[in-house]
Amino acid sequence: MSHILLKLLMTKFAKLVYNKPFVLVAYFGLSLFAVVKSVIVNHIHDNYFVYKFAFFDIIHQQTPFGPVRGPMHDQFHYGPVFSILMAPFALLPDGIGVILWVMFNAWVLFYSIKRLPLKEGYYLPVLLICAHELMTSSSNVEINPLIAALIILSFVFVRDKKDFWAALMICLGMFIKLYGIVGLAFFFLSDNKPKFILSMVFWSVILFLAPMALTSPSYIIQNYHDWYADLLNKNLHNIAPSFQDISLMGLIRNIFNYRELSNIVVIIPGILLFGLWYLRVKCYRLLPYQLLLLASTLIFVIIFSSSSESPTYIIAVAGVAIWFMNLERPVTGFEISLLVFALVLTVFSPSDLFPKYIRLNYVQPYKLKALPCVLIWFKIIYETSKRKFDSGQLKNLPT
Repeated sequence: MSHILLKLLMTKFAKLVYNKPFVLVAYFGLSLFAVVKSVIVNHIHDNYFVYKFAFFDIIHQQTPFGPVRGPMHDQFHYGPVFSILMAPFALLPDGIGVILWVMFNAWVLFYSIKRLPLKEGYYLPVLLICAHELMTSSSNVEINPLIAALIILSFVFVRDKKDFWAALMICLGMFIKLYGIVGLAFFFLSDNKPKFILSMVFWSVILFLAPMALTSPSYIIQNYHDWYADLLNKNLHNIAPSFQDISLMGLIRNIFNYRELSNIVVIIPGILLFGLWYLRVKCYRLLPYQLLLLASTLIFVIIFSSSSESPTYIIAVAGVAIWFMNLERPVTGFEISLLVFALVLTVFSPSDLFPKYIRLNYVQPYKLKALPCVLIWFKIIYETSKRKFDSGQLKNLPT
């Protein structure tokens, strides 16, 4: 009897996961609720004001980096292009601007996921898996959903043979937060590599020069110097006890109390493992194999970054969701367990749905939010080397 009831519940749940109105309401509704609540209680997250005033700093040729000002408790760590991107929101009243900013980020990520070459309707479970983590990012008014979208769109445009636009997505990510550079991982999927390279050069020049239209060349060049110095200083701060460094390095540093661990000692082996994808040249044209690369890239950029913090994990969780929906069906119990582990420890641990005592005494101090994503990434690396693919899955893509 209990077996029949469980099967019935699973059937109902499966239908709910693919119910488009339910998924879209959950996906957009959670983030909208979070940001509207902050406006109503007059407690807009400081990040929004950091972003907003960076635009005015550009206009008035003041450095957006350095000590915090006024009520803000955070600092600016982005490129001049991001300051320009904030213009449409910064010029609006704060309540309207912050809501539009959060929903813009949610929509761009939605659009990128919907463009993925998944089976019909498979994008809906991806959105649902991301929904709560998106709310975490939205509560902090973060830019990370946009960064995730740019990485995904760079993959989508390369597959669609639109190298010019793929290069724009990569360069935008690089000139905003550097994370976008991982889009270069999709270079070998391009069938017109000279065009890809020239497009990268073109967009790099355009995005470097564009902020100068609102200010002066000397100021923007100095701004890039300041950005570089800020990132170096931020990296030193990240590895100290903080809410950042939620990464593989952070796990090792905090679980084993090995504060002297150098990031490079972990990152170099990580890059070598990531590069295993490129060894199976005959699989380059297989869609499931390509999606493994995308999932690996989205998780890699977070678990191997000392700058990673809780709201950053929307990028990694998007990778987890794509990995799960790209698995061979039926999925194994082990694979389901990995997803559930990620939902519990990575997605729900920052929320009130998770026991506060465990969060404060174990998850945060030991950076355990990273652990499920680290395990799933190693599972992806294993699949990259060992998974067998059906030649019938071959797509008309270049080698």
